[in-house]
Amino acid sequence: MMKTGSLSRARLDRLRTSMTGYVERGEVPGMVTLVSRHGEIHVDAVGTKSLEAPDPVRRDTIFRIASMSKPITAVATMILAEEGKLRLDDAVQKWLPELANRKVLKRIDAPLDETVSAHRPITVRDLLTFTMGFGLLLTPTEASPILQAAAELEIGMKPPRRQLELDPDTWIHRLGRLPLMAQPGERWLYGTGADVLSVLIARVSGQPLETFLRERVFEPLGMKDTGFSVPADRLDRLASCYVLNPGSGTLQLFDGVEQSRWSHPPLFPSGADGLVSTIDDYLAFAQMLLNQGRYRERGSERILSRFSVEAMTTDQLTPAQKAVSSLPLLPGFFATHGWGFGLSMVTRRDDLASVPGRYGWDGSMGTSWFSDPKEDLVGILLTQHVVMAPDIFRDFWTLTYQSIDD
Repeated sequence: MMKTGSLSRARLDRLRTSMTGYVERGEVPGMVTLVSRHGEIHVDAVGTKSLEAPDPVRRDTIFRIASMSKPITAVATMILAEEGKLRLDDAVQKWLPELANRKVLKRIDAPLDETVSAHRPITVRDLLTFTMGFGLLLTPTEASPILQAAAELEIGMKPPRRQLELDPDTWIHRLGRLPLMAQPGERWLYGTGADVLSVLIARVSGQPLETFLRERVFEPLGMKDTGFSVPADRLDRLASCYVLNPGSGTLQLFDGVEQSRWSHPPLFPSGADGLVSTIDDYLAFAQMLLNQGRYRERGSERILSRFSVEAMTTDQLTPAQKAVSSLPLLPGFFATHGWGFGLSMVTRRDDLASVPGRYGWDGSMGTSWFSDPKEDLVGILLTQHVVMAPDIFRDFWTLTYQSIDD
């Protein structure tokens, strides 16, 4: 069997064949995949950027990375912690007075006037670990008073989101008008903590979030195509994004190119799900974390200290928090996974690719990333299908690991 360093060429071909099958079956228009191990980088681009035109996906195609924005936002928060501008256990009301004096629903489906006082303030740590007491619910809006109220306030509680339509100050003010769904620190509730961090980072740093990310993360790492919008001279590299029409079973356009929400800067640059990027840009970010915060492996230049990266990639949830938490799209998630700061990690092996210590996260617009420090391995999949079934992610992870041949 022919090898390429520590990876088998034949087994990498098996990965390509499997991923190409998703394009040939019409499940996605196109994709870019990347496997990197011990400095060897293997990239495949298959399919087209849209269903309406034959322009092929290329290595530099720009994708909406959705929730793969969250680890980047966590890194930005840890930069501020390392500079002493905030502490993980600081109450966020110091910078976000809109979130002071919280009321909490007596139960998650209670009417909005059935509340008690919060036992303690929301902390920075709560935002990073998604234990602030507010987050995504997949129950029908009409059956949930808190979701009805959130919908009326237009604070973006229902996936998939294109972009938030409010400026950050208005958004945080409206969020502050709602009670929490649970006590701070009680349970894991997905997502909203990263939106709050987007406002917090800007206020603590005294810079717009995009400026801070560009100066402190993107430019040092050479992530030239990563941001909250796509400049006009690069729009031809943006892939269209699709969602499945449940009635016809076919893909319909969710966000195109010329009229894309990402063709201009957003009102709210959301560090929860608002970034676009390319495969090589995200590899630079992932490799920095594998290098324990260094962005030049043999140099002294750092984004973060080793200790911050270790904290980010360590399971921060207690058994009690996991017992009352769930990820509806992935039943049993916390039986085999934990949550650190802005990302997840495998805690128990249950299949070929469930390697304890592997960390990363997915995006709801068809993207997935993981890194494995023990194997010095990075895998990245970028495609353009909103809220796609996780089979393609599982196949990508499994076939990436089976390609290791040492």
